[in-house]
Amino acid sequence: MSLATSELPIAAAIRRPVSVSFEFFPPKTDKMQQSLWEAVQRLEPLAPQFVSVTYGAGGTTRERTHETVVRIARETRLKPAAHLTCVGHAKGEVDDIARRYWDEGIRHIVALRGDMPDGQPYAAHPQGYAYAADLVAGLKRIADFEISVAAYPEMHPDAPSADFDLDNLKRKLDAGATRAISQYFFDPAVFLRFQERAARAGIAAPVIPGILPVTNFAQVQKFSAACGASVPAWMAHLFEGLDDDPETRRLVAATVAAEQCRALAANGVEQFHFYTLNRADLAYAISHILGVRPKAA
Repeated sequence: MSLATSELPIAAAIRRPVSVSFEFFPPKTDKMQQSLWEAVQRLEPLAPQFVSVTYGAGGTTRERTHETVVRIARETRLKPAAHLTCVGHAKGEVDDIARRYWDEGIRHIVALRGDMPDGQPYAAHPQGYAYAADLVAGLKRIADFEISVAAYPEMHPDAPSADFDLDNLKRKLDAGATRAISQYFFDPAVFLRFQERAARAGIAAPVIPGILPVTNFAQVQKFSAACGASVPAWMAHLFEGLDDDPETRRLVAATVAAEQCRALAANGVEQFHFYTLNRADLAYAISHILGVRPKAA
C-alpha cells in the first residue's frame, strides 16, 4: 500500500506560525564571550520574541548578566530579558538592580526565586523577597516591567506536591507576571498534561515550553537528577555509545528536539523557548524546521 507524501509525518505541515525565544548565560572568559556573541549574531536574524540572560546561583553572575543584557540591547535588534533572583539579596538591593535595568531601557525581567550557592537548602534573605511571587509584586511596584516566571511540568524539587507547585505558579502570574517559561522536559506528553492541569487551575497566561537540545547526555542526566526532570529510557538508548562522537551526538540531539517540538506544535503549541547553552547551531536548525526563517533587517 502506498501513502501520499502529504500523509507522511516528516512532510506534515506546522498548522500555524510559531515564535521562538532563546536563553543565554553570561560568559566567564574572553573566549566564552566570543562564543556567546557569535551565537547572538547567528540567531538575531530569526527575530525571536525575546532573548534572556541567566543569573547565577545566589546572584553570582550579577554584573556579567547586566553587561551582557545591556550589550545585546545596544548592539542588536533583539529584545533582551534579564534574569533576576531574590535569593541572597535584600529588597533594597534587588529594587536598585531593577531600577538600573529600567533606566537603561530593559523592560523585560525573568523573575525567579533562585538557588543557593553550592547546592545549599534554600533560605530566604531576612530582609529580602521570600519567593518569586513576592519579587514579581515588588517589580511591578517599581515599574511596568514585562515579567516572565518559571513553571515546572514535573514539579519543582522543593515543592511538597504538584498541586502546591501549580498554586505557586498561579500566585506568580496573579502578582503580575506576563507568561511562564517551563523547565526543560523530554517527553512532549509531560508538558501537554501540565498544560491541561494549568488550564483547569484557571491559568490563562501563556506557558512556553523550555526546550533543551542535548549535546552532552551524561551531563544532562546528572543535572536532571538534581532538578527533577525525567530522562526517558528511549533517550538513553539513542545516545548510547556516542560519548566520544560529538558530531553524531549533535545530529541525534537535533533530531530529538525537532521531533519534540513538532509533536508539541501538532498539539497547538505556538511558542518555544530554547536553552541554547550559548550555541546557535541546534537552536537555529530546529527553528528552521519549525518554519522560523530569517527576517529582513
